[in-house]
Amino acid sequence: MKPSYRRCVACRKAALKVDFWRIVRVHPSQEVHLDEGMGRSAYLCPKIECLKAARKKNRLGRALKAAVPDSLYENLEQRFSK
Repeated sequence: MKPSYRRCVACRKAALKVDFWRIVRVHPSQEVHLDEGMGRSAYLCPKIECLKAARKKNRLGRALKAAVPDSLYENLEQRFSK
């Protein structure tokens, strides 16, 4: 089976899907979730620079065509402290 590649919304780097964090706008409810659900997805490198750029320029919101709550950005920031 052919490997699945994705592109970071912040730095535009292409890599394997497993190397990214997945943010999903769930189909019927239009809610934005982290790592789960079916619907429109955006991918982000697990780097603090990419997270800051995505938040500052609303790259996730534009890619998902939905408002991204601040709590999601806070959850992503907490992943760096682990």
